[in-house]
Amino acid sequence: MDLHNIREDYSKQELSEADCDASPLKQFERWLNEAIRAEVNEPTAMNIATVNSDDRPENRQVLLKEVNPQGFVFFTNYHSRKGRALEAHPFAALTFFWPELERQVRIEGRVEKLDATASDEYFESRPYTSRIGAWASEQSQVISGKSVLVTRAAAIGLKHPLHVPRPPHWGGYVVIPDRVEFWQGRPSRLHDRIQYRLEKENWLKERLSP
Repeated sequence: MDLHNIREDYSKQELSEADCDASPLKQFERWLNEAIRAEVNEPTAMNIATVNSDDRPENRQVLLKEVNPQGFVFFTNYHSRKGRALEAHPFAALTFFWPELERQVRIEGRVEKLDATASDEYFESRPYTSRIGAWASEQSQVISGKSVLVTRAAAIGLKHPLHVPRPPHWGGYVVIPDRVEFWQGRPSRLHDRIQYRLEKENWLKERLSP
């Protein structure tokens, strides 16, 4: 398989320092809203990279569920591989890629657990079957077959036919950024890269070479 000649030349939009909001969170919300309006595939999907207790990198796709003044929020099983990695090293890197807009956003920062109230509120908003699934799945653990999940889900449904409480091992995290980069594809690989870097509680805005 020859992959050498698979390439795309980007030319849809430009990005300058003047185009960008003073706040990277507000700039991100602007781009996210544009991705949603453009109906890109899975606009809230993000790759999250962590480092486990053996100092090995791991990554996977998750869904962004909130952007607030503190940072970027997602939810998961605390006992999953990502949860265990964040327990060992509470830092993460996020990447959003919206090829339809020829855009990418990279985010790095410290990670903290959300408080129980915030996790409870989000859990209550999930569909009933998703709440059942949070109990049934021992995320990242080896199982003998899919029937194990089906059996567990049925048992949880019988135990909680109307209201499913949040499992104590499931909840939210917030990635508190200290570096955010906005990437806009440009012709001849001369891409626009605008980086925000937190220095002494102030955001510095810089252009990076592609």
